[in-house]
Amino acid sequence: MGSSIDVLLVEDDPGDVALTREALKETRSGMKLSVVEDGEKALEYLRREGPYEACPRPDLILLDLNLPRKDGREVLREIKADAELRAIPVVVMTTSDADKDVLSCYGCGANCFVSKPGAFEEFVRVVKRIEDFWLLTARLPPHRRAEC
Repeated sequence: MGSSIDVLLVEDDPGDVALTREALKETRSGMKLSVVEDGEKALEYLRREGPYEACPRPDLILLDLNLPRKDGREVLREIKADAELRAIPVVVMTTSDADKDVLSCYGCGANCFVSKPGAFEEFVRVVKRIEDFWLLTARLPPHRRAEC
């Protein structure tokens, strides 16, 4: 895999995008971040449609739940129903910590559910843990079609 991974952040809040970028700077991350701000653009990006035709296939997706046009749950369901995309790990990062959201996301195939902390220092720690796990501990799938 090398020393870096391509990450797609699906987040509509510019403040949370900036916070994620800053957190990655703080961690000296091996993550290359691309950002889309709604669920429809996320699926276009993943399917390499329109302006995203030349974009890299992400190794990891950080997905917010409350998105315009198509919410995170719908995006998650479509990713996991698509044989070309389903192997990409999806980390749901949201402000919610509601049990129904956690159950719903895991039921739709999320690989991880993380509640966004409010304080910057804790946010950096969470991003660092995500980075450590997905970059150093876990083995990410190769860029091939996933089959059961």
